[in-house]
Amino acid sequence: MPQTILITGASTGIGRATARFFHDKGWNVVATMRSPENETELSALDRVLVTRLDVTDGASITAAVDAAIDRFGAIDVLLNNAGYGAYGPLEAFPVEGIRRQFDTNVIGLLEVTKAVLPTMRDRASGTIVNISSIGGRMTFPLGTLYHGTKFAVEGLSEALHYELEAIGIRVKIVEPGMIATDFGGRSFDFRNDEGLAGYQPIVQAMFETMGSEDFTRNASAPEVVSQAIWDAVNDNSPRLRYTAGEDAQQLMAARSAQDDEEFIGGIKRQFGL
Repeated sequence: MPQTILITGASTGIGRATARFFHDKGWNVVATMRSPENETELSALDRVLVTRLDVTDGASITAAVDAAIDRFGAIDVLLNNAGYGAYGPLEAFPVEGIRRQFDTNVIGLLEVTKAVLPTMRDRASGTIVNISSIGGRMTFPLGTLYHGTKFAVEGLSEALHYELEAIGIRVKIVEPGMIATDFGGRSFDFRNDEGLAGYQPIVQAMFETMGSEDFTRNASAPEVVSQAIWDAVNDNSPRLRYTAGEDAQQLMAARSAQDDEEFIGGIKRQFGL
């Protein structure tokens, strides 16, 4: 009998690529998104349920989990993928923008996990895969909110691992590097206030660096992350973290080998700060 994976944020990028990847492997796929009425490709596939789930809407979470169980009988893997990146000077963000970033990337992830856990607990089986980022273990300038959420995902996932392991459920963390998705488009929320003159040099440096070919040259295809997710799901070892992308592996190796002063100094030099 095919296993079932429920994916949040499956309309684009990593979520969409992973839905296709697991479907090609013979799995049942619950591809969730905020606007399922706009989806045509995944909806046409057998063994795929496309349904609405907004991680900031509790009722939609409950409805999506119920629909998944009604259709396929169980959820074997939850992929918490939905999220976006808020960048810019902290002073430029209204409190609503701050809350939205944490509600989506952290609180939403926890709510979806809570909704899926009872069915996994009853079966004493299941895997939770949380999409973090290398940005959950190191930072770039102006990423206070985004990196704050990804550091939170790292910590909550590691802690959650203890309690869920005791009842037969595994937790895995996947840490992508630069991925060739729309992260810089619809999944990117940049705020600035030109009246805050002191921050403008670092804002300009960020745009020049992140828009350069050197910065994006090693970006990996979303399928690279899908493969890492597949590896994590099928790895029965106690391993917790899986990097995805050559740049991610290089940066994590440097972060482990260098002290704060050396590593952060290198990031400053990269951004011309």
